[in-house]
Amino acid sequence: MRSSSSKQQGVGPENGSNGAVVWEMRPGGMLVQRREDGAGVAGPLIKVRVLYGTAQHEISVPAQSTFGELKRHLSQVVGLEPEEQRLLFRGKEKDNEERMHMAGVKDMSKLVLLEDPASRERKLDEMKKNERIARACEAVVQIRSEVDKHVEKVSGLQASVYAGKKVEEKEFLVLTELLMVQLLKLDGVEAEGEAKVQRKIEVRRIQSYVEILDALKARNSNPINSSKTVSVSTQWETFDSGFGSLTAPPPMPSSTRMTEDWEQFD
Repeated sequence: MRSSSSKQQGVGPENGSNGAVVWEMRPGGMLVQRREDGAGVAGPLIKVRVLYGTAQHEISVPAQSTFGELKRHLSQVVGLEPEEQRLLFRGKEKDNEERMHMAGVKDMSKLVLLEDPASRERKLDEMKKNERIARACEAVVQIRSEVDKHVEKVSGLQASVYAGKKVEEKEFLVLTELLMVQLLKLDGVEAEGEAKVQRKIEVRRIQSYVEILDALKARNSNPINSSKTVSVSTQWETFDSGFGSLTAPPPMPSSTRMTEDWEQFD
């Protein structure tokens, strides 16, 4: 009976999943059986030096790795996604599928890493957009702080009016004007994304307080009609039950004309 180790032979990393031998072309045109190391990539480990900006990184990879596989290693070091990287060796950009040993990369070879221009442009645009959103959000917060001060005065006026106290009309006009000033400030804020949402919320908030002031102003000028009491009329309607006004209604004009000509009957 074979041991467990002997059963695993032929299906290890150096062979395909079905146990078939995998062949590859070596430099010089020699066809050899492909060998895989612990990382699943052929060849012994080599150390390459990668220059990125002013920094230099030393990366250990299997000698027969592709440049695309090297980019995946570099993404964990420099923070650039593989599709955002451009690798240059001996002044030429290398394709992801090209193997490093086929291009002449050896131990301690030097490569240059550049960020893809399109990716860098997208990041700059995103950074500028985030800065604009941050500035707009800050402007909305400042306006909200000013509105909060006016809201306290609105609450004070509301308490006075509902308590039946007479308030000068200019109090409502001044507060309304102050709120409209903040509304104009919001209109001048160029907002997008989250800042646009916050600006819309604050606009609706200011408009609601302006409506409250209008209602308070109407109630203050005419407290009787503005209150929710029932108005009782002094003219009562006479119902069939006989109950009605304590004062008799004026006599209705009659169409019957009274005469003194009496008719005699037999």
